[in-house]
Amino acid sequence: MSDADTSGGAPTLRERKKLRTRRALVSEALRRFTERGFAETTLDEVVEAVEVSQRTFFRNFASKEAVALAPEQELWAAYTAAFAELPPGGTAQSDYREALFAAVLAMDEDWAARFRACRALAERTPALAGHSLRDCAETTDRVLELAAARHPVARPEDGVRQRLLLELMLSAWRWAVHDWLLADAPGSAPGAGADGDAGTGDGADGRAELVARTRRALTLLPEVAALAADA
Repeated sequence: MSDADTSGGAPTLRERKKLRTRRALVSEALRRFTERGFAETTLDEVVEAVEVSQRTFFRNFASKEAVALAPEQELWAAYTAAFAELPPGGTAQSDYREALFAAVLAMDEDWAARFRACRALAERTPALAGHSLRDCAETTDRVLELAAARHPVARPEDGVRQRLLLELMLSAWRWAVHDWLLADAPGSAPGAGADGDAGTGDGADGRAELVARTRRALTLLPEVAALAADA
């Protein structure tokens, strides 16, 4: 799935050119932010390297934070769209999970590498971490609105249950992403995350690995919920 693939039809030549420019800006920005630091890199340096104007940059992104977090935003947009397109018949819990997995697996082949750089940068840059949490919270609210239409609640506690289920699933996702990043951290075994499992890198395997790590984290949620209830 691409940043511009929202209409369901084949992108026009203009849309493809816009997407190439957007991707070039993201890739160059992430490379420079990673090598030199987020605060130390200026927008002038990014746009000059891509050979576009600041006006073109701001037609695509609202800020430095937005371009740095673009791969994550791509995923949240895809997640919301995938949830809205789910067939009827599932539970809220299965809908949350399957829409996320569908969104991850449908991302383009280069997305995992961009996402890895984006998340590694956010984990060591407080300003980006705050923006990332805000974006996740906004996505949570949008998905809960869609879930309320698909699974109307009769009691207030049912609405709380729906929110908690989504929050728990997203916590499992965040752990899976963090563990995936650890797989390539200096000093770690090649391809191994915190759970000791071998990683498979980026591309199609990277997307599948993210889903697999999230599935493993989800299996722990009943135990975690039981511990929380006993606290």
